[in-house]
Amino acid sequence: MSSHTVPAALASVFALTLMLAGTASADEPEFIYRYYNAEQEIQRGSLVDPPDGECIDIPEVAAGTGSAFRPGNSTGHIAYLFEKSGCDGLPTFVLTPYGKGSDRLTFRSVSFL
Repeated sequence: MSSHTVPAALASVFALTLMLAGTASADEPEFIYRYYNAEQEIQRGSLVDPPDGECIDIPEVAAGTGSAFRPGNSTGHIAYLFEKSGCDGLPTFVLTPYGKGSDRLTFRSVSFL
């Protein structure tokens, strides 16, 4: 390499690093799920940047008899899914960071650690 191409290559690597870092930080940590509304249509719900260590009842199903399903965990934290509201009992499933669950994985509350 000539003495002129080394600084140009380093500047390019630095610029690419900054661009990738900015892209990654733009995404909010989010926990997504599906649920059925009163008309039995599938809806999408989410918890944006949920707090760690707190039990969160899924608001769209907390008052009814249904459950949320098909979770997607892009929070970077482990999600503990519970069959009942109030994180009652043992978790029925543990969803790893950036993990996804199927339609058969149902839950009513979640906690993150």
